Amino acid sequence: MNDNRINRQKILSALPTEWPEDPQPAIQALLALTPQKLAILDDDPTGSQLVRNIPVLTEWSTTMFRKEFENALQGFFILTNSRGMHPTQAFQTYVEIGEDLAIVERATGIPISVISRGDSTLRGHFPGEMDALSEGMDTQFDAWFLIPALPEEGRITIDDIHYVTDGEWLIPAGESAYAKDSAFGYQSSNLREWVKEKSAGRFDDSQIFSISIKDIRIGGPKKVLQKLLSAKSGSLFIANAACRRDLEVVAQAALMAETSQKKILYRSGPSFVSTRIGLSTYPPLESAQINLPTNGAGLIMVGSYVPNTTRQVNELLQHGDVEGVEVQVENLLSPQAQKKEVFRAAAAVDKLLQSGRDTVLFTSRKLVTGSEASASLDIGQKVSTSLIRILDELRSRPRYLLAKGGITSNDIATRGLGVKRVMVLGQIIHGVSVWELGPESRFPGLAYLVFPGNVGGSEGMLQVINKLKKVSKD
Repeated sequence: MNDNRINRQKILSALPTEWPEDPQPAIQALLALTPQKLAILDDDPTGSQLVRNIPVLTEWSTTMFRKEFENALQGFFILTNSRGMHPTQAFQTYVEIGEDLAIVERATGIPISVISRGDSTLRGHFPGEMDALSEGMDTQFDAWFLIPALPEEGRITIDDIHYVTDGEWLIPAGESAYAKDSAFGYQSSNLREWVKEKSAGRFDDSQIFSISIKDIRIGGPKKVLQKLLSAKSGSLFIANAACRRDLEVVAQAALMAETSQKKILYRSGPSFVSTRIGLSTYPPLESAQINLPTNGAGLIMVGSYVPNTTRQVNELLQHGDVEGVEVQVENLLSPQAQKKEVFRAAAAVDKLLQSGRDTVLFTSRKLVTGSEASASLDIGQKVSTSLIRILDELRSRPRYLLAKGGITSNDIATRGLGVKRVMVLGQIIHGVSVWELGPESRFPGLAYLVFPGNVGGSEGMLQVINKLKKVSKD
């Protein structure tokens, strides 16, 4: 038993009641008042899990950015996949993107706001990506804003402590499975301490400020704005949030600060993104709203190794009308064994797809790591490359393709399917985005489902697959 866990209902009931006024009309008015573009740099494809009708770019250039600046949409995602990169590569990538964004901002005269969308359980290149954007954009930001809450999946921040929900309990994030990540692990649950830990002490208490639940729920947008406007250059703000309304209040205040010429650079989870672009909540997609063939077989590719994914795979194999093909990770670490394993798995998957059977291709569940973070990243890249090679060998077009895991879904989309720009149609269940692939891709028009490793209960994948089956029976 975890002695530091807290009863979720007890702590939530002790909080002030939510801010009574709906911030959405004010957010919409602020967005309409000031022409602006929001660029969301996403360290893996899962950041689009709460938005719809917004594009995702997997390649970038000033020409591509200019097209996005000139359309009527509020913003766009730039899929960097930086969580699969070594720190120096990630830093250079973000510098280059920042430079291109700054060029287009100057050329069009349209102001830009930037979010570095990171994994909501605090894994990723921080503060490196923020530093790289500042350098690339040649901008001294008035403040950085850290907003990791993802209430839809039970990840909330109270009194500066970030929590992960486990049933009726809240577990401090630093004590969760996510904090043990071999490449991006951490110890601190208190975000003040997390910032110091990740920045190697670069920030001290005099530079770190909190937007508390009390500020948000009692003071409202004006109180949050007051704090933001008082920021001295180099400040870092932590946003506490336990529900979507808290994030909407923060988004309204942030927009008000930006209209007052404050330059803010954001590091957030997925929830803040949707509030910042003024998107109201909406229901999940019905299967009939997805352009699916009435025949053929679906392909589910699983690379994520977090415990939640393993539970979902087991549930799907046990109770879903699917066939499983397991890829042995240890066989992927040497060139000769890798080649043999790829051909074996591809042949098995192709045979099942041609027979009309929905197929789950999954990596073996025993986690294989290196002796240090860089070695673990290398192993992850070998696994991801192998999954792409298996996809390359397939002769059958799947009815749909579901990718489980952030790095997995990125590499399948970009390297396996040749995606350059997609539209996010919405979500089939909370947290699982549906992309429609463009004409440049290997399978134009294919429904591509991005399923984060840490999203959903044990029946999450089963629920999605069963929902997709309904189309063929209508």
